[in-house]
Amino acid sequence: MFNTELIERAARFRRADDDPLRKLESCPALVLNADYTPLSYYPLSLWPWQTAIKAVFLERVDIVASYDREVHSPSLDMKIPSVIALRQFVKPSEFPAFTRFNLFLRDRFACQYCGSPEQLTFDHVIPRRLGGKTTWENILTACAPCNMKKGGRTPRQAGMPPIVAPIRPTNWQLQKSGKSFPPNYLHETWRDWLYWDVPLEA
Repeated sequence: MFNTELIERAARFRRADDDPLRKLESCPALVLNADYTPLSYYPLSLWPWQTAIKAVFLERVDIVASYDREVHSPSLDMKIPSVIALRQFVKPSEFPAFTRFNLFLRDRFACQYCGSPEQLTFDHVIPRRLGGKTTWENILTACAPCNMKKGGRTPRQAGMPPIVAPIRPTNWQLQKSGKSFPPNYLHETWRDWLYWDVPLEA
């Protein structure tokens, strides 16, 4: 469980005082759903400043907070949005796509045989030669050494029981896992909208 100090160390919030010196490409907008929750935690739902401004003019989003950095045109001076909220609620799908990235996220970027975060690949729990399928319920994240050690055997045959049995995760479960991996860039105007299991301060 992360506490406030660990979160601050892992993902330092950039101060708004630095905004006037900020490069435009370093001004992404945090995108919130219409209920003011992030569309995604991992990867964090961010739009480039150009996309955010276009969405504002198309009246698809509301500006919640802005950088001090401005963009200028002959007829307009506008602060770059740092937090925007969709005007129409986007209902997330119940189950995520079956991809390598989502598999690693489900397994918290660690080998499910030894716990190592290095040289990650994936392993069929029941090998394909024994009829094992490439599904959420039969694929685990594994480091290359453990994958080679297990070979074409089942975990029982290899004496390598997995740390956690593989399941088909829901999007909610993946987002919950994503909260444990804050990115290394967080702007202070995002604080009120992001929650990584941090106890609220009085």
